[in-house]
Amino acid sequence: MAKMENQDGQTPSKEARLAIMELANMISVPMSLNAVVRLNVADSIWQNGLNTPLTASEILTRINLPSAAGDTENLQRILRMLTSYRVFNEHIDASERRYSLTEIGKTLVTDKNGLSYGSYVLQHHQDELMKAWPAVHEAVVDSSTKPFVKANGGETAYGIYGKKPEMNGLMQRAMSGVSIPFMKAVLDSYDGFNGVERLVDVGGSAGDCLRMILEKHSHIKEGVNFELPEVVAKAPQVNGVTHVGGDMFDSIPKGDAIFMKWVLTTWTDDEVKRIMVNCFNAIPVGGKLIACEPVLPHHTDDTHRTRALLEDDIFVMTIYRAKGKHRTEDEYRELGKSVGFTSFRAIYIDHFYTLLEFIK
Repeated sequence: MAKMENQDGQTPSKEARLAIMELANMISVPMSLNAVVRLNVADSIWQNGLNTPLTASEILTRINLPSAAGDTENLQRILRMLTSYRVFNEHIDASERRYSLTEIGKTLVTDKNGLSYGSYVLQHHQDELMKAWPAVHEAVVDSSTKPFVKANGGETAYGIYGKKPEMNGLMQRAMSGVSIPFMKAVLDSYDGFNGVERLVDVGGSAGDCLRMILEKHSHIKEGVNFELPEVVAKAPQVNGVTHVGGDMFDSIPKGDAIFMKWVLTTWTDDEVKRIMVNCFNAIPVGGKLIACEPVLPHHTDDTHRTRALLEDDIFVMTIYRAKGKHRTEDEYRELGKSVGFTSFRAIYIDHFYTLLEFIK
């Protein structure tokens, strides 16, 4: 067999060959994570608040399978692989392996409201989304059409969500599961809602974030949940919240402050400016736009934070908008300045989302 050489005539090192093998096989990680969520493994281990190490066989007895059987060996293979990514702890006793949850694994445990990061995992791996991934290169070849659209017969992701209630429901649970822990962190450490009497949440879905903000800040007299008409038509009643349907590209309801979360990311720079202009026009002098968005670091490194942000950037490019994107702090500052905001600050409350404050 001929020796493999790179362009410099050197044989790739064994470390390089191992690294590319790991990258090529990395699909095993998210799909195995998807499997343990579908199998409800985290809740099976975390029963009654206990994190007792269990064998694969013991976990299977707690999972409601269609049949009484289940393959213990294959479950253990999945658990071992995810242990290497710190989702589980492995406890070896004599000839048995037992598994408990790490801090990462605990994010998959459902809370009293039935929420966890498990829905976020499942949302990313629905059939329609998975079909788009072999077309990622198409975003380079022709960015005028999204890979998702090319893979799904011309349908956009949000178009399909609107037609398939089960997909839309999963997406809503995923967003709630991610939003609630983040909003708790915001409410514990951010003082920017002081003095606000009328708060407008742009793209507020069912109004969960507004409800949490109003519960914390009783001085806010009114919350406005501004969403697409078809979304607010199904939104539940929330004390102190008025649901208003409309299009943020046309206009935004008046308020002392505008709040939004994961809205700007999925739009192009020109579209973001249109949204910001409407926000600017909806608030008085001294009013503010409070946007919670993933913010990219200026320098690229191999930290978990940087990887998570860059991976999600490719997710946006593939599923939602080929030219929608995550941005750096400087890019957001310049966008705000271009539409008239006089002051800007970025507050790093969370490792993933950053709170961006634009003042008129």
